[in-house]
Amino acid sequence: MDKTSLFFEFFRDNGGPILAMLGAGLAALLPGIGSSKGVGLVGEVASGLISEEPEKFGKTLILQVLPGTQGFYGFITGLIILQRIGLFAPQGIAPLTLMQGFLFLMASLPVAFVGYRSAIYQGKVAAAGIQVVAKKPEKFFNGVIYAVMVETYAVISLIMSVIMVVKIPL
Repeated sequence: MDKTSLFFEFFRDNGGPILAMLGAGLAALLPGIGSSKGVGLVGEVASGLISEEPEKFGKTLILQVLPGTQGFYGFITGLIILQRIGLFAPQGIAPLTLMQGFLFLMASLPVAFVGYRSAIYQGKVAAAGIQVVAKKPEKFFNGVIYAVMVETYAVISLIMSVIMVVKIPL
């Protein structure tokens, strides 16, 4: 038996759990990367302001935290996938068909991709909100509202991914 045949046989027999685990990994990985980039961007801008006006730390911290939520959404989606496939069960991962594994992978994509991009964009908007805090601290909530508008799409993608994950028949 050649290597190609061995690979396809292995994938036929184990592809369902592999694809499901890939979906869980992507759900956690991509929004986590986006959130770290967004939070880092806001932190850089906030640090400059805080060096001059340390009393604005609380307001800038709120703006910095916002892009981190997408990483949390991806983490939660990944955990739900892992729970559904039985990773935490005493008997281990359920025997999944290729179709079930593919469905878990597809269900992870909304939160994975939207979480990644929206965290970066939210970081940019929140960084601009830091400029609002620097010049007109009383307009702080205006900056927060702008950043929260980006969050809406991350929440929509989270809901879509979770609905799809919980509806996959096992």
